[in-house]
Parts: sequence; structure tokens; C-alpha cells
Amino acid sequence: MSGHSTYQPTSAFGRWFESRLPVIGLVHSSFIAFPTPKNLNYFWTFGGILSFCLVAQLMTGIVLAMHYTPHTEMAFSSVEHIMRNVNYGWLLRYMHANGASMFFIAVYIHMFRGLYYGSYKAPREVLWIIGVLIYLAMMATAFMGYVLPWGQMSFWGAKVITSLFGAIPLIGDYVVTWLWGGFSVDNPTLNRFFSLHYLLPFVIAGLVGLHIWALHVPGNGNPTGISVKSSQDTVPFHPYYTIKDGFAAVCFFIVFAAFVFYMPNVMGHTDNYILANPLVTPAHIVPEWYFLPFYAILRAVPSKLGGVLCMFAAIGVLFILPWLDTSKVRSAVFRPLYKQFFWIFVLVCIGLGYLGAKPPEGGYVIAARLLTAYYFLHFLVILPILGLIERPRKLPASISEAVLAKSKKKSGDSGGGSGGAAASGAAAAPDSRT
Repeated sequence: MSGHSTYQPTSAFGRWFESRLPVIGLVHSSFIAFPTPKNLNYFWTFGGILSFCLVAQLMTGIVLAMHYTPHTEMAFSSVEHIMRNVNYGWLLRYMHANGASMFFIAVYIHMFRGLYYGSYKAPREVLWIIGVLIYLAMMATAFMGYVLPWGQMSFWGAKVITSLFGAIPLIGDYVVTWLWGGFSVDNPTLNRFFSLHYLLPFVIAGLVGLHIWALHVPGNGNPTGISVKSSQDTVPFHPYYTIKDGFAAVCFFIVFAAFVFYMPNVMGHTDNYILANPLVTPAHIVPEWYFLPFYAILRAVPSKLGGVLCMFAAIGVLFILPWLDTSKVRSAVFRPLYKQFFWIFVLVCIGLGYLGAKPPEGGYVIAARLLTAYYFLHFLVILPILGLIERPRKLPASISEAVLAKSKKKSGDSGGGSGGAAASGAAAAPDSRT
């Protein structure tokens, strides 16, 4: 798919530099001339949106770190100092805090798109695994960042989550002491969390580089799940998808701005505006919303060790997903049974998120146990069996055939005749430029 760079510098300096460090040629072949399936929909724009989110988090985080003090007696006050005294500090902090939520919204859409269209299947297994590693690094970074304001929910969330490692047989207590840097969540804990929170985004950036590299080996997937057969199936990434991704990013950041300027605290917890107090436990300790499904799984299991294992297994199962799905067809567009089970799975994940925010009592616990059971059944039972018994719809011969068939169907719905021919011609027009 990727081929060799076709970039030809026009200036003498450009040719000299390109012969010694072909960075511009790499960018050109990867993001300008890269052949991309012509039928990608707007769900494919979230990869670019996630890159924007990562850059925004890095830039705002670096500036915030210049004014933050990682000490239990000054952390809370330093955050208030940022909000009240630093020029545009309130904007930087709200962008960073809400940017984490926007980051997770985009990554969840990106992941569910991959599940729906079978983006994890051969030859993209390594691409998927790197993506799951990015997700894990994001979760660790977000958890450590939530501790830094040193409010009530920061302190008690850190205490509850780190205490889970105490369930590990034999070495659990030693692991917890090592994480805390002592015998309770205190200043050493805050210092090491701040250090790791600053470091991990650069690890994420490195993994994103590997993710893009792994993507450019087999090339993009597409809604049909059919591999590219010829140049007739592709268009250059620029200008077709740079414009499309740019438009989607603008729309996404309008929503982002609405949260930053009009409802900056709606995704947070009010208790985090209270200084951390080890002697006062909040009535209901909850993590940030993007951890709630896994928190529900953790609490659904009566055994502490069992809950911890299930919580980590809920993420671990994603690593082996490419080998659990036995179907030869990638896209749910041609898999009528899988499509139904996919939407059930989406509702199960939303339900787990809702239950994770509720007290672990009564019917909430029973519902969480049922949804947890279904979560694992989906991956370990339903997907392997579906691949064996499902009868997929007939696949088109190529991406171009699918695009033209869709165009003809639309033109037929709008009146047919000469309009249909014009629509088909318009759909085929980019072929002459590939």
C-alpha cells in the first residue's frame, strides 16, 4: 500500500536536504500521496481528531506543569492559583480537564468503529494491539492526572484504586506500599504520580507513531472490509481526506469549546473542589466517567481478587480479539447477525457505565453482574460461534463496485434517468486522478 515516496523537491536546498534526511518525503508519502480507500466515512476521521487531542493535551499540560506544585500542602492551592492568578490559567486548566474527556469520547468512538468494521482482523492485528496499548497508557495517564488537584475525590479515588493491588496474593501489600511510597497515600504518592503523568503522554506519542507506521503497512480498512484491489479503489489522502478530516475536527472542537466555555465542570465531580481530607470519606467514591464500565465490573464480583482480575481481563480480552472472531468477513455491513449483537454490546457497555456511577447495592449489583457476564460472553462465546454459523451477505468484487452500486442506488431513489448516469460518473471521477 505505502510504496516509495514520489516527492520531488523543486529547490537545490530541498534536494540536498532530502538526500540526507528524507523527512519531507516521509510526510508526503504518508499524509499527502498515500493511497486511501475512496469509501471511508466520517467514523474514520476520529483518528485525526485523536491526534489533535493528544497535541492539545501535551501543550496545555506542559504549561500547567510550570505552575503546579506537587506537594500535598500546596497542590490544591496551586490549582486555585492557576485558575485565579495565571493569565488564561482557567482556560488552560479547563481545556486540559475537558480535553481528557474529549480524548476518551473520540477513542471510544474509534474503538467501536474498529469493532463494527472488523479493523482488528488480519492483516491488522498488530495495529489493533498497539491501539489497545495506547488505550491502556491513556487510562494510566488519566488516573494519575485525576489525583493531582488533590481534592477529596482525587485522594480517595487514588486510595481505592491503588489498594486494589493489595489483592495480589503474597506480594500485594508490598506492591501497594511501593505505589504509595509509604504506608498511606501521601506526598511521595503525589510526587510519583505527577512524574508519571508528565512522562506517559510522551510514551503515548511514541505509541501513536508506531500505530501510524503499522497502519501504513497494510493500509486503511474501509466500511466494506474489502482489501484494495487496484488504484481504482483509492484516492490520494490529500486533498480528499485532509479536507474531510479537517471539517470533522472543526465540528468536534466546536463541541469541545462548548464544554470548556459553558459547562466546564459538568464531567467532573463537585467533591474535587474540596481539599483532600484523609479523615473524611465521601459518601460515594466514583472515578471519572470513562472508567465507570470497568469500575462496575470490579464491584460486580464479590471477591476482591476476582473483581480485580475481571476488571483487567475486560481490557486484556481486547488483545486477543483478532483471534476470537472466527468470521472470514470483516465488516458488520455484510454480517446481519453480528450487527445485532454489536449493538447489544454497545448498550451493555453504556449500561455498565451507568451502573458504575450508582451505589453498589440492591438491583444495581445484580444488573452489573448480568452485564459483566454478557460482556465476556460476547468476546469468548458469541464471536467464535457467530463466525461458524453466520451466513454473510454477498461481498462486492471491489471497493469501486460498492461505491458505484451505492451511487446508482441513491440516484435511483432520487428519480433515476440521466441523473443516475451523472451520479455514477461523479462517483467515478476521482479515478482519473489516482
